[in-house]
Amino acid sequence: MSWDHVYRFVQRIPRGQVLTYGGIARALRLPGGARAAGHAMAATPSGKGIPWHRVLGERGKILIREPYASLQRKLLESEGVTIVESRVDLKRHLWKPPLRRLMKQRARRKRIQK
Repeated sequence: MSWDHVYRFVQRIPRGQVLTYGGIARALRLPGGARAAGHAMAATPSGKGIPWHRVLGERGKILIREPYASLQRKLLESEGVTIVESRVDLKRHLWKPPLRRLMKQRARRKRIQK
């Protein structure tokens, strides 16, 4: 399975902002929900400029294991994201994707699949 549409979406998350696995799943209507988004992010190819560190668990929790959890924390903090006890303040840093652009992407993807 190709996760390219997930990676293109994650690349749009601005510096200093984050999105949850569930947020990605809802925005892209992924079958399998947050778990599918997690699988996609676990398979992220390195060196492609995909900001994997901006994707978090429910309620802003860092879910990945060490040593990557420390790296994720460090990368987020370097972007100005506030982290307290392995959680990001989602009220302050949650990215809300523009809906109009998402609808166009979905329509284009459906046309391509037909």
